[in-house]
Amino acid sequence: MPDQLLYAIEVTLNGLMAGVLYSLVALGFVLIFKASGIFNYAQGVMALFSAMTLVGIMDGQVPFSHLINAIFGTDIHHFGWHVPAIVAILLTAVVMTAFAWAVNQVIFKHLVNQEPIILFMATIGLAYFLEGFGDLMWGSDIKSLDVGLPQGGSFWIEENTAWLGGEGFYGFFIDQLDMVATVVAVILVAVLVAFSQYTKQGRALRAVADDHQAALSVGISLSYIWVLVWSIAGFVALVAGIMWGTKSGVQFSLSLIALKALPVLMLGGFTSIPGAIVGGLIVGVGEKLFEFLVGPMIGGATENWFAYVLALIFLVFRPQGLFGERIIERV
Repeated sequence: MPDQLLYAIEVTLNGLMAGVLYSLVALGFVLIFKASGIFNYAQGVMALFSAMTLVGIMDGQVPFSHLINAIFGTDIHHFGWHVPAIVAILLTAVVMTAFAWAVNQVIFKHLVNQEPIILFMATIGLAYFLEGFGDLMWGSDIKSLDVGLPQGGSFWIEENTAWLGGEGFYGFFIDQLDMVATVVAVILVAVLVAFSQYTKQGRALRAVADDHQAALSVGISLSYIWVLVWSIAGFVALVAGIMWGTKSGVQFSLSLIALKALPVLMLGGFTSIPGAIVGGLIVGVGEKLFEFLVGPMIGGATENWFAYVLALIFLVFRPQGLFGERIIERV
């Protein structure tokens, strides 16, 4: 098999893995938009905050230590213990659930039936508040996150695919973390779809998504549903934060992954959980293959803009996305 074709296959596989990571962030957007019609600009910052909280708990860091030291003249930073990864993840999930309750009580409880633009602006304010609150709570320095996930290329895959090419081909380089992320994303989507279709809470969530007033009239608590969906979105943000934080470190740029999730949503549709996965895979594979095949001819660096151009094309010809619902308004 020609080496160039093998390299293209390797790029495609890595694109699929990268697309899964994009999809994990997009899932949080879809969940909140389906239940409340809110486009949650803060989803990327939620992933950053959850990753920062996880690192802080694992390292036994004292929350707000910089502020405490500045006020009282002390020099405390750590409790002196380390928390196992699984326990820290559970504690972080509790923190994100408390965050969901606080967001509903402090912000969205007072914005019921407001215009979508007002709700969107509220999430922008929430994003900047949460980013500053996270820095104040855990510090703004770059943190490494290690929860025991494998990293680096898989030697087994390299050794067992080297025979496919010539002497210059050493096998497919597939990152182990990306493979773990793929498995986690598949399980997460399956659980979310099952929850949405076969549980009482999932059916209530879909009822609220279809019509707030009708859901209220049959006794469904809008406040409860919003806390539930923000809690689930917080857990999804935690999973995304773990994967991205392990891959590239816990730092400010982690919050910017939300920007790459936007083209994913435009392709898959803002109301479809499977669409978030398919859109992520299309973006991941598309940008990698485009960079591999076309990038060298036009100067490279196409991964920075390819996804947005693809999303623009979809907005022109199919604005509801591949899996989104076509909205027909009659006047």
